[in-house]
Amino acid sequence: MNLRKARLWGSGVLEFLHLPPPARREYFRDAFSSAAEDPGPGRVIEEGIGWICRAQDHSTTADGGVARHYSLLRGWGPSYPETTGYIIPTLLQHARLTGASSSRERARRMLDWLVRIQRPDGGFQGGTIDAKPAVSVTFNTGQILMGLAAGVREFNRYQEATTAAADWLTATMDPDGCWRKHPTPFAKPGEKTYETHVAWGLFEADRVLPNRGYGAAGLRNVRWALTHQQTNGWFAQCCLTDPDRPLTHTIGYVLRGVIEAYLFAGDEAFLHAARRTADGVLGALRPDGFLPGRLDSRWRGVVPWACLTGTAQIAHCWLLLFRETRDARYRDAGLAALRYVRRTVRVDGPPEIRGAVKGSFPIHGDYGRYEYLNWACKFLVDACLLEQEIRSPIEQEDLAAAAS
Repeated sequence: MNLRKARLWGSGVLEFLHLPPPARREYFRDAFSSAAEDPGPGRVIEEGIGWICRAQDHSTTADGGVARHYSLLRGWGPSYPETTGYIIPTLLQHARLTGASSSRERARRMLDWLVRIQRPDGGFQGGTIDAKPAVSVTFNTGQILMGLAAGVREFNRYQEATTAAADWLTATMDPDGCWRKHPTPFAKPGEKTYETHVAWGLFEADRVLPNRGYGAAGLRNVRWALTHQQTNGWFAQCCLTDPDRPLTHTIGYVLRGVIEAYLFAGDEAFLHAARRTADGVLGALRPDGFLPGRLDSRWRGVVPWACLTGTAQIAHCWLLLFRETRDARYRDAGLAALRYVRRTVRVDGPPEIRGAVKGSFPIHGDYGRYEYLNWACKFLVDACLLEQEIRSPIEQEDLAAAAS
C-alpha cells in the first residue's frame, strides 16, 4: 500500500468499523485492491447511460427527474433539477449516435418535469427537489437552460421555458457581468467565477433562440470572470466552500465556460485564457492520471484523494483544447485522466453501482463521500464520447503510443 492510501486508511479506521457492509466492502476495495483494468470508453458509455436510466427510475421522489446519487449509506436520493438539466444533452447525444429511442424518450420525460417545476420568475431552485428554501438560483437555472435549449433543438418544443430562463438570467446579471443577486443557499456566499458554466447555458439558448442578447450576456460574464484569473491561469473565487483550495470540479466548470465562450465567439483571447488554466492543471497530473481533488493557487495538490467528477471534466476540457489546437499535451493528459477514472468504475456487479462514478476516489474522500453522483457519471460519459470522436484512423498510432 502506498503512502497516500496508508494515510487515507489510517485516518478512517474507526469510521470503517461503523460502516454498513456495502460501504465497508467498497472502502476496503479502494484502499487495498490493485488498479483495475480500463474497460474502455465504449463499455463505460453504455454502462454509464444504463446507470443514469436506473437513477431516473429509482429517484425517491419518482417525478421524472434523475436521482442525485446512490449512497452506500442511505440508498437512492431524490431528483436533482440542476444536474437533470445538463444530463438531457448527454442522453440526446447518445440517442443520435446509437439510435436508442429510449434515451430520447427519457430526455423528454426529464424536460417535461423541469417545465413543471420552473418557478414563476423563470428561474429554478437550488438543491434537490425537496430542498428548502426553494428559491430561484442563478447557477442551477443556467445548468437547466442547457437541457431546455437541447429540447428546443431536438423536439421543437420548450421555447417558452427556455426564453423565461434565459430572460431571467440576463435580467438578474449585474452590469459588470457578475451574478450576485440569486446565489445558492447551499454554498459559501460570495461571487463565483465558475458561473462561466452558466454563461455556457446562455450560449446554448442563443443558438436556438438568436438575436435576443443571450450570447452577449454570457460573454460579459466570462469577461468578468477573467478579471479574477491570475497569470498562471488559476481563478480566484472558484469553489463551493474553499476558494483558496478549489475543487477540480469547480475548476472544470470555469475552464469549460471559458472554452465555450471561445467556441461561441471565436475570440482568441478566450482560447489563450483557457490554455493558461489548462496548462496550470497539467502540472498537477500524475503520469497514471491521478489528479488531486483540490488544488491551491500554485497548482499544487492539497488533498490525497481524487474528485472523479473534476477529473472527468478537466479531461474533457483537455480533449476539447486538443481538438482546437492539436497540442498533443492536451490529448495525452485527457486520455490518461480518463483511463484513471474508468479504472474506478465497475462494469459488473450490483445495478445500483454498475456504471456509476464515485464522488471521490477512494470513496471516503471528502467530495460525495460514499456516494455515486449522477453528474460524475454524466461528465465521464461526455468525455468518453469526445474521446471516441477524436480517435480518427490517422491518430490511432499516436494514441496507442500515448497509452503505452
